[in-house]
Order: sequence, then structure tokens, then C-alpha cells
Amino acid sequence: MSKEEFDRMPLDQKITYIIDNLRDLTDDIAEQAVNILVQAGEIEYAVVLARDKGMIDKAIAILVDEGDYLWAALIAKNASKSEESKKLYAEGLRFYIDMEMFGRAISAAIALKLPPEEIEGLFMKGIEAESRGTDMAQNRAVLESAMESLEIALLGKEDDMSKQIIDALQSERARITKVADEKEVKNF
Repeated sequence: MSKEEFDRMPLDQKITYIIDNLRDLTDDIAEQAVNILVQAGEIEYAVVLARDKGMIDKAIAILVDEGDYLWAALIAKNASKSEESKKLYAEGLRFYIDMEMFGRAISAAIALKLPPEEIEGLFMKGIEAESRGTDMAQNRAVLESAMESLEIALLGKEDDMSKQIIDALQSERARITKVADEKEVKNF
């Protein structure tokens, strides 16, 4: 399809055409197509198109605007922009902590290779944020589930940081169980 034909299409038809032909769009349509997708709220498609057409900075900018620093940092890393990737992970870490998105904050912290105690601190802040307004039994279930999820995510990783985090999780799990058991005995 020529650019002139594309330009004559109504917006909804352009969006459908772009999504259906994402990998086959010509370069003269690609930049306009990315902008159309962003305006339509089709962020994932816009980022994939921008990335695939070599518009790395555009893809990163779209993701940063959307608050997806993890994906932006990964795109930068894969484009051999390691300093920008580290900067994006650091910005994302601050953003995710401010927004109380601790799962994403932990992912950014792990990518930045922060010490295990800092990652565990983020984990505990996340549990605290998630448990506001819930009862203690529910808090314990949330904590256990979150700890298990993090441990599962780290299984198979052989680096020292992952092993330290798993050890810290297991230790914290044992401590929480002991405290809960002691409370039950006192209340009995």
C-alpha cells in the first residue's frame, strides 16, 4: 500500500491495517503508524513497531510515558545502550516505589544488582502496602503467597544474589511462622 492510499483511510481503518500488517509496513508509513497507535492506546503495538523499525528512542520514550521502565530498560539493553538501560532501571525503581508497585520495584532492583537486604526491604514494603486494611490472617496469607512467588521466580537462577534472596526468604518465612505460632499460643 502506498503512503497516499494509507493517508486517505479513515482512522479506524488505519489502526486495523497497521495492526494486521505490523511486520510488513513500509518505512515511510512506520513513524506515522507508531503515532496513530499511541493515540489509539495501542501501546504494545506501537512499541513493537517502533522497535522493529529501528526507532529505539521512540519506543523507549513511549514506554517511559506509560510508566513501563522495565520494558524500556530491556529495549535499551538489547540495543546495546547499557548506560541508558541502567538509568531507566534506576528511574523505574524510584517511580515504582513512589507508586507502591513493589513487584516491579523488586524487578528493577534485581536488574540493578542491588544488595539482597535492599531487595528484601522492598519486598517487605510491598507486603506492608498490600496488607493495609486487611486482617492478620489475610496478611500472613498475602505474605506467604508473595514470598512463594518471588522464590519461584528465582528458582533455577544460579547467581549468588538469587541464592541470597532465596535464603533470606526462607529465613523470613521461618521467623514469621514462629511469631505467628507464639501469638496463637498466647491467645489460647
